[in-house]
Amino acid sequence: MSQAAQKLDVVRPPQLRPVMEVGKDFGLLESEMISYGPYKAKISLDVLKRLAGRPDGRLVVVTAITPTRAGEGKTTSAIGLTEGLGRIGANVALCLRQPSTGPLFGIKGGGTGGGKAQIVPMEEINLHFTGDIHAVEAAHNLLAAVIDAAIFHGQLEIGPSFITWPRTLDVNDRALRHIVTGLGGDEHGIPRESSFIIAAASEIMAILALASDLEDLRRRVGRIIVAQRKDGSFVTAEDMRVAGAMTVLLKEALLPNIVQTMEGQPALVHAGPFGNIAHGNNSLLADQIALKLADIVVTEAGFGADLGLEKFAHIVARYGHLRPAAALVVATVRALKSHGGVPLAKLGTEDLDALRRGAENLAAHIDIVKAFGIRSVVAINRFPTDTDRELDLLVDLATQFGADAAVVNDGFGRGGDGAIELAEAVERVTKDGSNFAPLYPEGTPIREQILTLAKRLYGAADVEFLPECQKRIDWLTQQGMGTLPVCMSKTHLSLSHDPSLKGRPRGFTMPVRNVYPSAGAGFVVALAGDIQLMPGLGKEPAYTRIDIDGSGVISGLT
Repeated sequence: MSQAAQKLDVVRPPQLRPVMEVGKDFGLLESEMISYGPYKAKISLDVLKRLAGRPDGRLVVVTAITPTRAGEGKTTSAIGLTEGLGRIGANVALCLRQPSTGPLFGIKGGGTGGGKAQIVPMEEINLHFTGDIHAVEAAHNLLAAVIDAAIFHGQLEIGPSFITWPRTLDVNDRALRHIVTGLGGDEHGIPRESSFIIAAASEIMAILALASDLEDLRRRVGRIIVAQRKDGSFVTAEDMRVAGAMTVLLKEALLPNIVQTMEGQPALVHAGPFGNIAHGNNSLLADQIALKLADIVVTEAGFGADLGLEKFAHIVARYGHLRPAAALVVATVRALKSHGGVPLAKLGTEDLDALRRGAENLAAHIDIVKAFGIRSVVAINRFPTDTDRELDLLVDLATQFGADAAVVNDGFGRGGDGAIELAEAVERVTKDGSNFAPLYPEGTPIREQILTLAKRLYGAADVEFLPECQKRIDWLTQQGMGTLPVCMSKTHLSLSHDPSLKGRPRGFTMPVRNVYPSAGAGFVVALAGDIQLMPGLGKEPAYTRIDIDGSGVISGLT
């Protein structure tokens, strides 16, 4: 995300290259690109058939320390690294999630980087882009409408409390978290309680990010569970006879999008599943295409290593047969001082002791990377208030914690020139091959997966499976879902389940209150916290800074 705190002069992007030229230089055929105007295009999946025999490039997963309000700049670092690799002559490609308009107009702002480390055209990517999120909304809400219509016409005899499929909207709107539908009389439907979730939290978004081709997408959509009958059996989208129509709406959205960095490297920006209740990574198809065409692929995982990287390892890499060669762990002096107890208003003051305390969080994330057998490079994202003593200390601490390299990154301020040292470290580290391995093999039962994640990655001493959760796990096992990968739903603001526990908490008991299947996506969600699936707007949202002039120039998106 952008680092507005750095207060650079407005960065004017260079003349953009036509996207067809970017794609051809990347190795795509003109027939494998579908233009959406001069600067964005979709990529046909035919490229994967053409290049099926070509070996994959090296994969670098960008992750971070536990997020704070001080900001880490993970997306900016991923883009800066890509630009730096371009500067040293590497054949590189970038893969990112699509920005959502909910966070864009809410508290987070744009999702295209910042300063001189951006993907462009920034306005179009942040707004409607190629319509993928609209397609997800349409398919999701078609299914919701079909369910209510089936109940109204007596085609689905099921109590309203047994329906689990909500509606979706790509806007932050807390008033829609709990709603009642069907009011106004018999001709308007049957009244029942329901809810809205943001589009990134839709299971369809997770499906889009994991599907391997159109046939796989159709199968996964058909497996979506929308309700449960009183006898315990599931009602699926296939049962509702709507899975085919939903897939038709998603046909174009399945194709990855290609744009470019400010320095002209190809960027595949596709899909954007929630990082809490889903796996928080860009599409598997984008990664697979990039790996066939580039020597080094930079892909970003959501939140810290405890969430995005872990889910990449156990869900994305497993379904896509990927082997990450290295992880970039993004950290800032400011964020680690925040973990060390410094209030937000005082983060600009040098405090080496607080930095040492907060750096334990960095140590935990490096340990998580090492647990998967992945080499690690720490990118220290430079802010103007950082002192040389703080930066030098953090480099030393990262090395002591076991990072294979630690580099100060100034991609925000200087673009590729500011990330050359980082790029050289990443290229050097990835040449040594990969010892990547998941923490548990396929077929591991749900309870054992959860215990492994909690104890080995989060620092928990034990897990408390609440009674309803115990029953639900047993029931899922009876339904044949007892060994699906676990997608942990917990706060991103702490390594633990408790957002107030900063730094590196240890010895806590993590409660897991329930589990439920995302059958279409192919994983089981374990609830270890109360995650809001529909964000709300604050008192001063980002939309108050966004405007457009009479010439059509947009301001305030970064």
